[in-house]
Amino acid sequence: MRVLLVEDDLRVASALCAALRRRGHEVVQAMTAAEAVAADPVDLILLDLTLPDRDGLEVCRRIRQQDENVAIIAVTARAEEWDRVAGLRAGADDYVVKPFSMVELQARIEAVMRRAARAARTTAALQVGTLRIDVNARRVWVADREVSLARKEFDLLVALARQAGTVVPRDRLQLDVWQTTWTTRHTLDVHVAALRGKLDDAGLVETVRGVGYRLRTG
Repeated sequence: MRVLLVEDDLRVASALCAALRRRGHEVVQAMTAAEAVAADPVDLILLDLTLPDRDGLEVCRRIRQQDENVAIIAVTARAEEWDRVAGLRAGADDYVVKPFSMVELQARIEAVMRRAARAARTTAALQVGTLRIDVNARRVWVADREVSLARKEFDLLVALARQAGTVVPRDRLQLDVWQTTWTTRHTLDVHVAALRGKLDDAGLVETVRGVGYRLRTG
């Protein structure tokens, strides 16, 4: 997924960027509050609360006002209980105190993104061309033909349909459908193949090599 790392310590930023990229994430960096607020939309923000031009809590509130859906994890040396409470009240979804292990951070990222995925599933119906999905009833139609899907196949289709026409990275699909990025490449590919067969349109779910999959809109 696309991650914005807001961190003014070059040593820390470099280590985090390398670790995140090894896990398949696309990382955009910002060293100041101004850069963070002006950044393009992302899936997740890792936000240091001590920045050179503005307090991180204010930045968190500003970002949350701009985008109520983006996931935000405060990553900071501020360890007091009051600091944690203030960070969460400012709009952060989670709070990680330095120093931390990458294993812990990855687990917290996955937990935050799971909650975001569950919130996104509240939409009752999706329509993409002749494809119609009733999310609450977990039913799918192509034109007037109802298609029976297994649970993970349905979740995969919904994840693609919510971003129809856009390439959805493999790790984002793994997180949305399996609630982890540690599933094998083979698992996702097998479910995509099964989904294509049941939809009876092999080109509806397009492969974008080296990135992920896209649901065709036309």
